[in-house]
Amino acid sequence: MLHSRRHFLSQQAFGVSGIALAWLLKQDGLTAAPPKPTLERPSYDLLPKPPRHPPQATAMISLFMQGGPSHHDLFDPKPELQKRHLEKFPGDIKYDNAAQASSKLFASPWKFSHHGECGMELSELVPHLGEVADDICLIRSMRTGVNNHGQSINALNTGQITPGRPALGSWMSYGLGTESQDLPAFVVLTDPTGLPVLGVQNWQNGWLPSLYQGTVVRPQEPRILNLDPPAGLAGRPQQEMLAYLNRINQEHLERRPGEHDLSARIQSYELAARMQVAAKEALDLSGETAATREMYGLDETATADYGARCLIARRLVERGVRFVQIHTGNQTWDHHGGIEKKLPDVCRKTDKPSAALVKDLKARGLLDTTLVHWGGEMGRLPVIQNEKNIGRDHNTYGFSMWLAGGGVNAGQVYGATDEFGHKAVENVVNHFDYHATLLHLFGLEAEQMSFERPTGDGKLIETPEAKVVWDILRRGPEAIDG
Repeated sequence: MLHSRRHFLSQQAFGVSGIALAWLLKQDGLTAAPPKPTLERPSYDLLPKPPRHPPQATAMISLFMQGGPSHHDLFDPKPELQKRHLEKFPGDIKYDNAAQASSKLFASPWKFSHHGECGMELSELVPHLGEVADDICLIRSMRTGVNNHGQSINALNTGQITPGRPALGSWMSYGLGTESQDLPAFVVLTDPTGLPVLGVQNWQNGWLPSLYQGTVVRPQEPRILNLDPPAGLAGRPQQEMLAYLNRINQEHLERRPGEHDLSARIQSYELAARMQVAAKEALDLSGETAATREMYGLDETATADYGARCLIARRLVERGVRFVQIHTGNQTWDHHGGIEKKLPDVCRKTDKPSAALVKDLKARGLLDTTLVHWGGEMGRLPVIQNEKNIGRDHNTYGFSMWLAGGGVNAGQVYGATDEFGHKAVENVVNHFDYHATLLHLFGLEAEQMSFERPTGDGKLIETPEAKVVWDILRRGPEAIDG
């Protein structure tokens, strides 16, 4: 009887001679203990999973301001920049658009003032944020160091600048599952003007099973398509059809163990059925009070859309969704020109609802366990771009973002850029430090955010020097075991 080479090797590997050889090599110190063979392929689901240590945050809402908000004009006042307006920048500077570059310093046209008991300095363009200054932690020393939108988005959203990696919400769903089994673990609320730069890559599952991909909620009604069954299937007929479909799907899967895409598709069908009731209720804003609607700006033209999405985000985490991300439109904050008109316009759209979200979560007792993030993939340069229509070019070497709730210190300003707001120079927070800090807040460790691949384990954090930014957290490292 002829045997294939694969059959021969497998017989040797698992036969008595193969085991004896491994034992002898181990005795001689020539090999490590052989790993136990995996007898069953792993399965994946969205059931709640215990964190490694007591978490401070259990849900996250990320308000992603795609394009690069100007920290000079919103969060990071620079007296030296004001004093030396239109003078030549005294050092080296990296331009993204060299054709329109200028070395002339550009002071912010907007005034800054102190807010809250903490005295946080904020621009007049974000007056509503000033009302919650004592509830936020403003980081003025963010850095990714890659000047293009796509790479910097990837760095902040997936851990590395290269494409094809799982998004942050996918990692969170993978590591922790979700408290709600009737709603997705990772929900994305897109802008009516279009998708952000990189489109669906912003919420992709990468190499994780497709079960962990973000679920998109549309910016207009119906926010989720096809939730209602056809009239002829409503009620008992649909229940019987779904039961039959589940039975044959499970039989199909049992003959193909370890097929993650197939398993994810089956679970998606089951979730879709449960969402017919749960999603409708979660996305229905009609029962919100007049005071809540006013707070989010739902009755104002400028804020109605973004305010509705912020309110939906609150309703989702209130119902057990793990991670919600709200995106502004493509390049909404990318003000290479016309900044003196465009920046006030986009602030008018987002400032009131963003602050309302913090207020609302706090009033409902949800802010302590819900981490809110506001920021983009970059900031702007301190010099003029396009002298005929003034704007600011990209800057990823020093920019600002803010966090609230979920174990983060309130009323704190952390880190600093240089005297012109060009580069982070004090308490620099790289994107990998930000991720390490998020994982800690959720009770996770960096090594948990790893997934075995044929080419080696894929990880959220691959940078050895990544560190938790303890100084912005309410509880220090001594609290991990307690």
